Amino acid sequence: MNDTRWPKAYDSGPLLLGVRHHGPGSARAVRTALDAARPAVVLIEGPSEADALIPLAADPDLRPPVALLAHALDDPGRSAFWPFAEFSPEWVAIRWALEHGVPAHFIDLPAAHTLAWKESADEKEEKEKETPAGAGAGAGAGAGAGAADEPLGSEEQVRVDPLAVLAEAAGYDDPERWWEDVVEHRGPGERDPFAPFAALAEAMDALRERYGAGGHARDLVREAHMRLRLRAAGKEFGDEVAVVCGAWHVPALRARTTVAADRTLLKGLPRVRTDLTWVPWTHRRLARSSGYGAGIDSPGWYGHLFHAPDRPVERWLTEVARLLREEDRIVSCAHVIEAVRLAETLAVLRGRPLPGLSETTDAVRAVFGDGSDVPLALVHDRLVVGDVLGEVPESAPAVPLQRDLTRQQRSLRLRPEALERELELDLRGDTDAGRSRLLHRLRLLGVGWGEPARSRGSTGTFRETWRLRWEPELSVRVAEAGVWGTTVLAAAQARAEADATAAGSLADVTALAEQCLLAGLPDALPLVMRVLADRAALDADVGHLAQALPALVRSLRYGDVRGTDTGALAGVAAGLAERIFVGLPPACAALDGDAAQEMRGHVDAVHTAVGLLAETPAGAGVRGAPGTGAGAKEPAGAEAGDGAGAKGAAVSGAGSGDLRDRWRAVLRALSSRDSMPGVLRGRAVRLLLDDGALRSEEAARLMGLALSPGTPPADAAAWIEGFVGGGGGLLLVHDERLLGLVDGWLTGVPTEAFTDVLPLLRRTFAAYEPGVRRTLGELLRRGPGDTVAGRATQGAVTPGFAAEPDTGRADAVLPVLRLLLGLDGVYDTADDDSLAGVGA
Repeated sequence: MNDTRWPKAYDSGPLLLGVRHHGPGSARAVRTALDAARPAVVLIEGPSEADALIPLAADPDLRPPVALLAHALDDPGRSAFWPFAEFSPEWVAIRWALEHGVPAHFIDLPAAHTLAWKESADEKEEKEKETPAGAGAGAGAGAGAGAADEPLGSEEQVRVDPLAVLAEAAGYDDPERWWEDVVEHRGPGERDPFAPFAALAEAMDALRERYGAGGHARDLVREAHMRLRLRAAGKEFGDEVAVVCGAWHVPALRARTTVAADRTLLKGLPRVRTDLTWVPWTHRRLARSSGYGAGIDSPGWYGHLFHAPDRPVERWLTEVARLLREEDRIVSCAHVIEAVRLAETLAVLRGRPLPGLSETTDAVRAVFGDGSDVPLALVHDRLVVGDVLGEVPESAPAVPLQRDLTRQQRSLRLRPEALERELELDLRGDTDAGRSRLLHRLRLLGVGWGEPARSRGSTGTFRETWRLRWEPELSVRVAEAGVWGTTVLAAAQARAEADATAAGSLADVTALAEQCLLAGLPDALPLVMRVLADRAALDADVGHLAQALPALVRSLRYGDVRGTDTGALAGVAAGLAERIFVGLPPACAALDGDAAQEMRGHVDAVHTAVGLLAETPAGAGVRGAPGTGAGAKEPAGAEAGDGAGAKGAAVSGAGSGDLRDRWRAVLRALSSRDSMPGVLRGRAVRLLLDDGALRSEEAARLMGLALSPGTPPADAAAWIEGFVGGGGGLLLVHDERLLGLVDGWLTGVPTEAFTDVLPLLRRTFAAYEPGVRRTLGELLRRGPGDTVAGRATQGAVTPGFAAEPDTGRADAVLPVLRLLLGLDGVYDTADDDSLAGVGA
């Protein structure tokens, strides 16, 4: 061995480079030490089975942050991650070995044991409510690799954070700040590249002597396996062996133990069959706040320190200025200069070798934010933490489903991104329609890459808005979904069929039918429809039927945008509607307050569904003779005898007008029966009024009856809640006669009953927009003799309204209206009296 390049402290053994996971200072120190030592082999803390994946790190398409993902073959949901960033010392060691043609091996406990232990740890954690997964040494210099570091048992001693102990001994109250001062801010000009590792090893020796395993009982087993791998490497390569591991493990790897003792610790460990691969990771998932045990507070800041060793403060504050400018904040070059000076001054006052994150943060607050913390939240989220997403090459091992997903992402130009973004889709285009189907299929498989969002622009049925964000855990979900098939289409179809068979309620099946249409799974629909017809035939609960109908009708209404055949749904939808019409009035009788409120929601949903069903072209199938179904097709499930499919197809003459008329008859029955709860009677009257099936005079008469002195105040308040609840309260603004009835009733409520009805009324009127409440208050402020009730009984004219409509003024608006709508092209005003009467 050449003593000029090999440290004397390690002449008799391997070179142990103790590091902190994900530390840029440690990463640079490891690279410098390896350049100086030139070992024959590099051993790295990580699962032993992952050796075959090390050569992939040389692929230029493998861009950190990435993670080793291990999952159990029999249960893909049982998994563990070992993340690496560009500033991770282990990643630097891997890259150094590949660049210099030196063998590199992982030496930690195999993932087969880690996952088996993880399962038992999870069971104990759930039973005993122990420390959350990954808490332990994760924050310390010797922390294990994140999700794989699970607590083992309840008899462990209190866990020790090595960084916190060393920082406290040095007089620091912040471990992160201490680590920055002693490691991350070290200058590159030190003569001995091994000195920091020797000092850190000495500190860890004292900690292990004081705290033993430090509450990390599994570390003893892991370290036994590392020692065995270290001995094997020594036999093959001699003493020129470099080990890059958590500093916490260095004393244990230098300890004198026997092979028999180490093998005894490893004897009888549980194991499972596993598979490993590289997956993309994000800076956000490297953060400790994400729950990652070995996480750091500022991955974005550490990445900046690693890539900008020269003038890091100036470069950082320039990047902060760029971000704030993009957010339309006024930031000039003078701001950057002043912020740099302030950060350097703060570092001198605080006795720090260089300005750290706390100094730059204080400078940003003072100079860029004028003392406000508002810009700091943006800087912390986008820069201090960041949304950098790694990339993995196609050559990396992956389950067939992941490969198919990657192929579709590429063909649809739908690239995964860590930063949340909104995607607007126009389903009339092939590419956007394909994107929609892919996202819906993934949602059905439990891979929540995209979540539907409300469109800010067009509300047409051909528009969809998605909120996309790729999380590393979705790779596990894809592996889990691989049990359903090798392609996204096949897996989604198999999952839909299985979910239909196992569905617990009728509404679940109808929602699944809607998902199948949105996801473009026509081959799964026959089974889903058969289950739907069978469930509908056996389910006598009107509430369940009412929950099921809206999703079914939406499928009929909107499925044609995707070119999906929805004919089989028409008969089932009509059958459900028919059963609801028959069973709803009896089901609404004698309900308590909570049940009545729930049923009110069902009534609203059915009302909307019937309106859509009557207007849907696919609904024309229910007009034909029995057996015709939708068009010439027999609805799926018609063979179920008296099931909903056969019954729906046999609705004789149930055209769109018949459906509306029958539903209005049900609403009239609800509105006129005294046995119905007040909230349902009021709601039925309101729906009839809004639908044009009830004149305003009749609605006023029914309200007068409901608010008569003989009606208990609580029932009257419930009727008002059903009638005027929802709709924003504009009905009362534009119909002062109804407002007068409500006002007259409310002023006549006895004092002893007023406190009982107040919560109902408050809940009703508090939901109105502030402007509507203000208008109602102005109308009522005039007093009962001058407004509403008095004028309604005396036939007086409401201010702002004439006794009869002025048809002349109304006709004057028609030319402009027709021009705006483009009904007759350019309207010739010479054929009319121009627009002179508009402002009269």
